[in-house]
Amino acid sequence: MRFTKMHGIGNDYVYVNCLEEKVEDPGRVAKLVSDRHFGIGSDGLILIKPSKNADFEMDMYNADGSRGAMCGNGIRCVAKYVYDYGLTQKTNISIDTKSGVKYLELTIDNGKVSLVKVNMGKPILKASQIPIHSDREQVIRQPIDVEGREYYITGVSMGNPHAVVYMDDIKNLEIERIGPAFEHHPAFPDRINTEFVHVLDRSTVEMRVWERGSGETLACGTGACAVAVASIVNSYTDGEVTVKLLGGDLRVFWDRKEDLVYMTGPAAIVFEGEILL
Repeated sequence: MRFTKMHGIGNDYVYVNCLEEKVEDPGRVAKLVSDRHFGIGSDGLILIKPSKNADFEMDMYNADGSRGAMCGNGIRCVAKYVYDYGLTQKTNISIDTKSGVKYLELTIDNGKVSLVKVNMGKPILKASQIPIHSDREQVIRQPIDVEGREYYITGVSMGNPHAVVYMDDIKNLEIERIGPAFEHHPAFPDRINTEFVHVLDRSTVEMRVWERGSGETLACGTGACAVAVASIVNSYTDGEVTVKLLGGDLRVFWDRKEDLVYMTGPAAIVFEGEILL
């Protein structure tokens, strides 16, 4: 199987062009290629497929083999792949995902994609649709007990479910301990991605993320969008937010009039190769 390893600010996946390749049992392959000691090393597997509804389809799998719905960093890399490898000459493209069709605008420098702006769609704040078990219609600063400590979460779905937690100190957070406790908490029937956030100013936040099925990653695009939305509804920030992640920065704008979230960030090719499955 031929592959290309790519990353969006450190959130790395193995990409396979399924216009030419066929991947049997992608869940098993995702676990194999994601292993950082015995595989290629990645946060998961993304298959680029033909689509009847859009220009291309993105089919993504987490490092544990579970299927994901959407990946903001991953979809930017798909856009770079299809343009840089000559699968399209369009600079405005559509990509179908498990959470719907997304629309992307490509910035080209010297014939290659340097930045990608993604229309991430409408944020979902209704608890039952995220989903989060709650007696409230929206989960905004709702207390939750995790391992005997009370936290306050704000729930947002950007195609994937997210719980956003604001803290004074995220650098010393024992995320390997607390992350799984959030992910598998009974309040989250489909598990949860958890963002631990420190607000820097009215336009800037920093975050660490524990992704369901992958653990801590250097970046999460849907998570950055969820954090921006949560920060705005909690009145911590204004309408455009720079989200600082371990792997780099993303710019997120929530157009309240259209109720659409736009995310802009880079994508990069790491290397190409071939693996025997």
